[in-house]
Amino acid sequence: MDNPPSSSSALHTLEILEKFYPEAHCALNYRNPYELLVATILSAQCTDIRVNQVTRGFFMDYPDISALADADMSGIEDRIRSTGFFRNKARHLKECAERLQRDFNGVVPSTLEALITLPGIGRKTANVLLGNVFGIPGMVVDTHVKRISFRLGWTRHRDPDKIEKDLCRLLPAERWTQAGHVLIAHGRQLCKAPVPNCSLCPVVAACPKNGVSKHR
Repeated sequence: MDNPPSSSSALHTLEILEKFYPEAHCALNYRNPYELLVATILSAQCTDIRVNQVTRGFFMDYPDISALADADMSGIEDRIRSTGFFRNKARHLKECAERLQRDFNGVVPSTLEALITLPGIGRKTANVLLGNVFGIPGMVVDTHVKRISFRLGWTRHRDPDKIEKDLCRLLPAERWTQAGHVLIAHGRQLCKAPVPNCSLCPVVAACPKNGVSKHR
């Protein structure tokens, strides 16, 4: 792999993608930090469309942290069964709510350091919350961001934490949150796995196609 691009060239590529995906945003439905926290836990190995279908009823049954902390585990499992890995997710949801009640006065904290201490919350989920409900820059690295940042030559790494550090060094903090939305949109629409649609890509001229063996 060649040397990583400069910050200016990466920012130029990002700006092209931002214009190509002007409506890119968090696809999970939520009204407050609690709802986004729940939705992001449920989104692991599940589509946002399915999560949004499930959370409509979930938030009627468990409208806040207190209700979830007091909930019966079997009831939570039944509500989220269709999202996959429902037993682990149910355990994380209940333990997370209990921890928020016990240690954070029933309030979702607004720092990465505090968020990642919660059950079921890693850096990706924490950054989703920071960027979308607290207005604090957060660089989300999901499977799409991981794939595209490698293909673009923005990182040499496969580990999400290392990729996050690379992207944060490469892009200005005020662009981190939207960069995540844009890269995710690009991954869903054109830069797919395993075969990207390079013929329609707006940044193909700047892309070294690292790791790409076949493309359309």
